Amino acid sequence: MFKLFKKNKTEAVVAPATGQLIKIESVSDDVFSQKMMGDGFAVEPAHNDIVSPVAGTISTVFPTKHAIGITTDEGLEVLVHMGLDTVELNGEPFEMLVKPGEHVEPNTALATMDLDKVKAGGKGTTIVIVYTNMDKIDSVPTVEPQYVDHGDSVGTLTYQK
Repeated sequence: MFKLFKKNKTEAVVAPATGQLIKIESVSDDVFSQKMMGDGFAVEPAHNDIVSPVAGTISTVFPTKHAIGITTDEGLEVLVHMGLDTVELNGEPFEMLVKPGEHVEPNTALATMDLDKVKAGGKGTTIVIVYTNMDKIDSVPTVEPQYVDHGDSVGTLTYQK
């Protein structure tokens, strides 16, 4: 008798910005580094352009424009958080290029973040990608610190069976 095994579904993940890829544990904000919101990774950006790390539908654009939620076809919620404590900047450094309900692919332009304005406001520029409903996935990509261009592969998510 043969047993059929269902293969796990996977999802490509790309860098949301050009810059230094870092482990989420290295982010200088305990909410992210201690994975209170979920696992993920981060980029210390060198340029203002932010792209989608995954394929999915824009579920949320925060009123303060500092974060975007994306829901994948498998139901994974991915938070693209632009900068640290940037909610306090009331949207000033950000220009949104997407709206809720729009479908995006990896490397689709999401927003621009004026790095100079963020720094002038005394905030960090780190872009954090967080998988907020970890129960949907078996494994997340293990990132090694390195310089990446936006759209470069960061790895593959593996969903629960």
